[in-house]
Amino acid sequence: MTGSISENLLNIHDRVAKAARRAGRDPGEVTIIAVTKMVEPKRIKEAISAGLRVFGENYVQEAQEKIVKFKEKNLRWHFIGHLQKNKAKLAVELFDLIHTVDSVELAQELNKRSKEPVDILIEVNIAKENTKAGIDPEGAVKLARAVSAMPNLKLRGLMAIPPSFEEPEMSRPYFAMVRRLAERINKEKLPGVYMRELSMGMSNDYEVAIEEGATMVRLGTAIFGTRMVSEKKAAKSA
Repeated sequence: MTGSISENLLNIHDRVAKAARRAGRDPGEVTIIAVTKMVEPKRIKEAISAGLRVFGENYVQEAQEKIVKFKEKNLRWHFIGHLQKNKAKLAVELFDLIHTVDSVELAQELNKRSKEPVDILIEVNIAKENTKAGIDPEGAVKLARAVSAMPNLKLRGLMAIPPSFEEPEMSRPYFAMVRRLAERINKEKLPGVYMRELSMGMSNDYEVAIEEGATMVRLGTAIFGTRMVSEKKAAKSA
C-alpha cells in the first residue's frame, strides 16, 4: 500500500464489506486489528485519527510502551505474538484479548496470574507446520476442555495462520478447517467456552478469510505499508 493510512483504511473497509457480503455476512461482524509491531507512535496516532480502535502487538514490552502512551484514547489492545510463560503476568494486565494460547502450561500460567477473567483465543497450527507456533487441531480440542475448567480464562475462539501462498485463494481450505474446528468445539458445550471469534487473515489474504468466517483480521502492511524499522531492533523489546 502506498497511500496514506486514511486512504488505505477506506480501501480496506470497502474490501471487507464486499468480502462479507459475498459470504452473506454483515460487514459489522468483522473487526480490523491494526498490527503495530515496529510501527512508530506517530503512525499509530494517524491510525487512531483515521478511526482505528483495536491494535495488535507481537512483543509484550514494546506493547507496554505504546499502551501507556495512548492510554487516554480508549483503545483495545490484542496480543498476537508468541507468548512466553514468564511474560504471562504482564500480558494479562496489558491486553484485552490474547490470541496465542497454545498449550495447557501457558493457559495455567495465565489463569494463575490473572486477577480477573481474561479473554483468550487458542492458536491452532492448522497445517501442522514445524516452523510455526500453535497447537494441532486435536490438541486444540483437548486444550479447550482444559481451559473450560480454569476460572480466570474465557475462551472466545481460535486464531490461525495458514501456510504462506502467493495466491490468497490457496489459503481457503485452511480457513475453512479453522471454522469447522471452532464449530466442533462449540458442539461440546463446554462451560465458559464461547467460540464466537475467528482471528484469521492478514494483509495478503484477509478477503478470503472473511468469506470463510473470520471475525477478526490482522492487518499491518495493508494499513501502514512496509515497515522501515529492522526486525532486529524490534526483537530487542520482546
